[in-house]
Order: sequence, then C-alpha cells, then structure tokens
Amino acid sequence: MNLYENELYIKDLDYVAGLDLPWDKLNGKSVLISGATGLVGSFLVDVLMQKNEGGLNCTVYALSRNAEKAADKFSKWNENKLLKFIPYDINKPFIWDDFSTIDYVLHMASNTHPMQYSTDPIGTITTNIIGVQNMLDFAVEHHATRFAFTSSNEIYGENRGDVELFDEDYCGYINSNTMRAGYPESKRCGEALCQAYKAQKNLDVVIPRLTRSYGPTMLMSDTKAISQFIRKGIAEEDIVLKSAGTQYYSYTYVADAVSGLLYVLLKGENGEAYNIADEKSDIMLKDLAAIIADIAEKKVVFELPDEVEAAGYSKATKARLDGSKLKKLGWQARYDIQSGMRRTIEMLK
Repeated sequence: MNLYENELYIKDLDYVAGLDLPWDKLNGKSVLISGATGLVGSFLVDVLMQKNEGGLNCTVYALSRNAEKAADKFSKWNENKLLKFIPYDINKPFIWDDFSTIDYVLHMASNTHPMQYSTDPIGTITTNIIGVQNMLDFAVEHHATRFAFTSSNEIYGENRGDVELFDEDYCGYINSNTMRAGYPESKRCGEALCQAYKAQKNLDVVIPRLTRSYGPTMLMSDTKAISQFIRKGIAEEDIVLKSAGTQYYSYTYVADAVSGLLYVLLKGENGEAYNIADEKSDIMLKDLAAIIADIAEKKVVFELPDEVEAAGYSKATKARLDGSKLKKLGWQARYDIQSGMRRTIEMLK
C-alpha cells in the first residue's frame, strides 16, 4: 500500500505542515530521528519532507535498523537529497563521522506493543535506557540545539483514584517486580536520564508524552488492542475483545500526535514534559471496539487472550491524560476518536 497515493494522507500531511509554528527554527537546520519508520516517526518524517517541498530546507536523518526498508517506506522522497537514511541499532553507541553538528535530535525508537514487551523484555528496557543514553551522548557531542525524548502515558502507572486526568506531575502505582513493568519503568528512567543530561551537560531537552497512538502509518505487526481492532475492521471481520473492555484510556490520531510533538519541539520549555492528549479521544476499550465494529458493519465478540498476549497487557485500568499544558502552547487536536478511526480505516482499506 502506497500512502503517498492516498488523498486523505496527503491532506493530513498538508494540514500539519501548514500549522502556525515557528518553522524558521528548522530552516537550513538538521533533524535526526531514531525510530523513523515507526507509526509516529514515519509520519513526522513525511511532514518534514512535505514542508521541504515548500522550501523549508531541513535535512532529515532517518535512523532505522534496515536502511533498505526505510528507503522503501519513504519511496516518495528517495531522490530528495534532504532525506538521508542511516542503518543503526539504537542499543549501540552512535558513531557517525559525517556530522560536525546536529540541530535537533528526536529519540522515538522503542518497543511499543504488548507482544514485544512479553517476548523481548530485555530489548524493551535497553532501548528505553541504553538507547536514550546513546542518543543523548550523540546530541551532546554534536552540539544539538534541542533533544526530544518521546515518552509514554505508561509512565503514570495505575490511577490511584484521586484524579480523573493525569497532569505532568502525577505519579501512580507500578509494581516494578514484574516483567511487564520493564516498559513503563524504563520510560521513567529515560526521562530521568534526560533531566540528568540537562543538569550535568547543559543539554536542552523536552519530553513529549504520547498517548495510545493510531493511524494509517501503524505497523501490521503491532499487537496493541486498538491495532488488532483496526486490522479486523479493515478485513470486515468481527472485532475481538479479549477483556471486559472497561479500560478507560486516552488515544491520539497520528496527525494530532505529530502536530503535538512539533509544538513541544519548537515551542516547549527546556526541561519540561508535555502530555499530547485531548479529552475528545478518551474512550473505554469496549466502546472503541463498538465504534470499529459499526464502521465495519460487524459485531464485537469476546475471546480469552493466550498466556503470552496476557503477559504483555497493561495493568492500568484508567489512564486519561490532561493535555491543558500543551494547549497553552497553542496546540489543538483536529480529530476526535470517531473521526480519526474512520479516517484510519478508510485509508488502510
């Protein structure tokens, strides 16, 4: 499937590229992105390259374990000298002689779905700690203007029952003595590393915290519940719910996630974390399944997860994020959960 031939996808790119942001900060600059082929990273690369078509002149270095796969994914830009692919394993020190300086470094590489958490718990932790340190060291060595670490709603843990929405200072319960804790705890540690480099190395850092993101750039191998629902919806099959579905979470359509990320990168304050979330996309899992079933004209069916799947599931039953801090920078979400979901399924079908 070539998203570049999809009118809705191009409109999404044009929308984000047309936002009223201080784009001049990127003009003639360089941006290095780890996790460039992921759901959010790939959309960000496309937005920056779309902006380059309008004269931005921003060099984008896309890090990926497989440079050939990256080149195939970004086929529209293969002849554009402003996009450069670099094969790299995030858990190894990043040595690249071509750079004297790099202006912006965005660490977006991470295991991001339950099957990876349960089958590769070590890799999940090391990417969020060793990988972050490798990117931080690179940013310091190459005199980066700003470093952004994309964190997660999972750092908040379980809702203690004292608030409805998590602001950036909230801290809920996580049982660290479990295999599943590897993801949220390592994200917390990654954030702490960013603050350490800010204090000790004078590195300018910002931390955008993403909610459960979705959109047409999702990987077909993703095992998150929302991704499984979407795949079923595309195939026009019944939506399989593997729990009672009372989990109440925040979700974000990929165009809104990337627009929020850009607001944090270009307008956020040094050392601050920002939730990228909007209440119009907060929904219980069972209601999300029902929306997708309605779009596909199918029904929701219940099925028990197998042991490996269940091991990777989040234990949080209520995790809604307060996005008011980001909105003070001027950000607004364009899509609610229904319109974002319809848009995603229409594109992927």
